[in-house]
Amino acid sequence: MSDKGDAERISAGDVILNCRGVHVRFGGVMALSDVDFQVREGTITALIGPNGAGKTTLLNVVSGMVPSSEGTVGLLGRDMTRSPAWERAKAGAVRTFQNLEVFTTMNVLENVMTGAHRVVRYGALSALFKTPGFFSGERRCRELAEEKLTFVGLKDDWNLPAGDLPYGRQRLLELARALAAQPRILLLDEPAAGLNTTETRALAKLIQRVRDELGVTVAIVEHDMDLIMGVSDAITVLHFGRVIASGTPGDIQKNPEVVAAYLGEEAE
Repeated sequence: MSDKGDAERISAGDVILNCRGVHVRFGGVMALSDVDFQVREGTITALIGPNGAGKTTLLNVVSGMVPSSEGTVGLLGRDMTRSPAWERAKAGAVRTFQNLEVFTTMNVLENVMTGAHRVVRYGALSALFKTPGFFSGERRCRELAEEKLTFVGLKDDWNLPAGDLPYGRQRLLELARALAAQPRILLLDEPAAGLNTTETRALAKLIQRVRDELGVTVAIVEHDMDLIMGVSDAITVLHFGRVIASGTPGDIQKNPEVVAAYLGEEAE
């Protein structure tokens, strides 16, 4: 059965990402130990914890960049534990990174079109001989890119070299490119890193719009607790590679283990 068919069977509120008993070892170091992490369709679910807790490692497992030593990863109703990263992206799991990954010598529109090319495809021969299929594909890529640039507020910057954008707008560009890939679940790894307070507040509203207007489920790793508490429907807390709490933002704020392990550190 096709990836699309599997995805269509996931209805609102169902678990779209389901990690069970995930272990990751790097040599003799246990980076993740028996981690369960679930994300429901139509939610913003946060993964938080102190530095070194294993948050990015878990995102790497979900996106297929790091294999789990034990455990399973379910995406969109399929067991994708051993699936390569490209197959997970094709199924609808799209990722951004802590460090900016924009193509600085390409213009803004071209950057976002690279994301659209994940879902709008034509063969090598079509590109070589410039067939009607090639031109229709390129038109669709441009339409998707322009749509996502408008969504994040970069429409007027479409022709600028990406490297000329201020850092905060490059962050928006990276988000637009990910959205152009038409994700079912968007995996955000510290999207507010390096942003000032005003930019972070704007980003929080944008992430909520991704869920509410585009219908995209979001899993987010982030250190900015104001952002996390303001946008999240559910939160899972990692500490030394283990889950110590899961629940609503209100539950997490009142959890003594979390206060001791993470929130307490922020308050000091």
